[in-house]
Amino acid sequence: MTVVTIKGKINEKGELNLKHPSFSPEEEVEVTVVMTEKHSYDFSDLAGKLSWKGDGLLEQKKLRNEWE
Repeated sequence: MTVVTIKGKINEKGELNLKHPSFSPEEEVEVTVVMTEKHSYDFSDLAGKLSWKGDGLLEQKKLRNEWE
């Protein structure tokens, strides 16, 4: 058994074409597809609920000064 990892892109038709020099014509292969999901957090449930009375610029400067 040989394991080959190839990254590809699924086209607009939903097809994935794989070409690799080690593939022999008409050879039976087993393909595993791992799709990474894009997670984006929905912050709308926090809108209007967070309140902070501090000065953002001042706090940022304090944090930067910690590194000096």
